[in-house]
Amino acid sequence: MNALTRSTEPGVVLIVDDTPDNLAMLSDALDNAGYLVLVALDGLSALNRVQRRRPDLILLDAMMPGLDGFETCRRLKAQPESADIPVVFMTGLTDSQHVVQGFEVGGSDYVTKPIQTEEVLARVAAHLRTSRILLSARAASQPPAQSLDDEPAHKVLSARFQLTGREVEVLRWVACGKTNRDIGTILDLSPRTVNKHLEHVYVKLGVETRTAATCVALSAITDSRNSAPR
Repeated sequence: MNALTRSTEPGVVLIVDDTPDNLAMLSDALDNAGYLVLVALDGLSALNRVQRRRPDLILLDAMMPGLDGFETCRRLKAQPESADIPVVFMTGLTDSQHVVQGFEVGGSDYVTKPIQTEEVLARVAAHLRTSRILLSARAASQPPAQSLDDEPAHKVLSARFQLTGREVEVLRWVACGKTNRDIGTILDLSPRTVNKHLEHVYVKLGVETRTAATCVALSAITDSRNSAPR
């Protein structure tokens, strides 16, 4: 197993897919990587499963009979107890409209079928790391640390680091674990343009990695909240 994709801290991953062969393949790969694996064959079963045991991440088939993956994700994000669980869509659809639809209902990422287990493991590990960073940042401050989604957070980052509006948007999606390709799809930019914006963000924040940029940004927002008059 590639060291990059092996979990150093076991997490709980829920796989939702109506194809048993896909469930078996992914379950074996995740189990071998050290994760606790939960499975569901359809959207309603997945919603019930989450109520019984909260996973750290969900791998969700986009196209299923009955409740499809998009509606399943929408319902998960509508519930406070499951709203912050990262959802990675699994889909054979390559049309950008469906990719955007996945993000619009709250998805964090997507992988295309046929599934490549090494890619899935790498993305699962990356999203779990980002999720733990965000949870740690929130737990470290009172009131909870803000995300990069609200207007005050944008103003803090723009003022402290002289980021442009577009650079803040790119940083926001980086903090959500999106790849340059994904960010380009969301913001209607080429991956090359996204990379240029990200290079400027790194320079202004004094960092060299996506994780470090996320940590610095969240720390700045937390400091701003803690120092604000009460």
